[in-house]
Amino acid sequence: MHIDHFKEHFQTIIDQRQGAKITYCLFDVLFGSLCAVIAGAKGWFDIREYICGHHDWFKRNKLFLNGIPADDTIARIISTIEPEQFHKCFVNWMSSMHTLTEGQVIAIDGKTLRGSYNREDRASTIHMISAYASSNKVVLGQLKTEEKSNEITAIPELIKMLDIKGALVTIDAMACQTKIAKAIVEQGGDYLLAVKSNQGKLRQAIETAFSSQRANVADEFSIEQGHGRLESRQCYVFDSSKLEGDFSRWKGLKSIVMVENFRLEKGKSAELEYRYYISSKELSAEQAAGAVRKHWGIESMHWVLDVTMNEDACQIYKEHGAENLSCLRHMSQNMLREEPTKLSIVGKLPLCTMNTSMLEAVLSAGFSQKVKN
Repeated sequence: MHIDHFKEHFQTIIDQRQGAKITYCLFDVLFGSLCAVIAGAKGWFDIREYICGHHDWFKRNKLFLNGIPADDTIARIISTIEPEQFHKCFVNWMSSMHTLTEGQVIAIDGKTLRGSYNREDRASTIHMISAYASSNKVVLGQLKTEEKSNEITAIPELIKMLDIKGALVTIDAMACQTKIAKAIVEQGGDYLLAVKSNQGKLRQAIETAFSSQRANVADEFSIEQGHGRLESRQCYVFDSSKLEGDFSRWKGLKSIVMVENFRLEKGKSAELEYRYYISSKELSAEQAAGAVRKHWGIESMHWVLDVTMNEDACQIYKEHGAENLSCLRHMSQNMLREEPTKLSIVGKLPLCTMNTSMLEAVLSAGFSQKVKN
């Protein structure tokens, strides 16, 4: 059944090859590659080895009946898929599987694929922007940029692809731009944007508004202790009317937030840091503090991609190979998280390699009925 569901969501991808020269079906190679990446495959050779090792299982599911392509052939087939089509199918699949609840935090952040640079042009490294549903720990969509600095133009495009109605979208300071705030509100969501020196007048006005709060005890604070470290966070929220000056260009602006972060680590000097945010949502201190914490969940997703799936070490770069393989990794990570056993992703990968019943469980969970985030 999971194979039928995969076809339902990804059958619109157009095969770019000439019809007379096609030996291996695009669907077979794409689905086989997804299964292999779920089991920990890190490149084209690994994908072929996985399919070879489980060829009987694939044949029982009416796949690869005419044999298995060489790893170079798998590379060519996946690399010629138009990423825009692939991303659209990915977003539609996630939309069909997950319903966002009111106030759900969606974190948006970028990650560079460090091994994806063209060997003739080392400045061409791919940078991917991802939208991450913090509660369910799944990626809702992604988009490529050529450079990190292009996040500002790519984020509105990613937002337009997503259903963010009722969600709270969190982004770091680089994306604190009026155009991005407007795109989020017009798409039916709310924003919580970090403010740093790139918005000098806004930052100064927020600092002035909170100047009397720096020595006070906040309505919402937390203390964490462990591993030789003590960390305390306090959160304050004011209505945006406290700002001195005209900031009407920030569409829907309602709240300003200050988070005071104190950190004491053994053998190091104490650190005191203030972080500032703006939001189009009327937030309590508890809600703001929770959203700020949830935003950093996207970093744990990036960590899994690097440490468990070796994304940074991947040297694939030709055509659309790096971008499409990145999409397969995100799909795999989502499906591995949906599988209900208490094993970690690290624990599930070898089981999917050795045991097709575990692979089927992951596929079934990934293409199951819609659940709430």
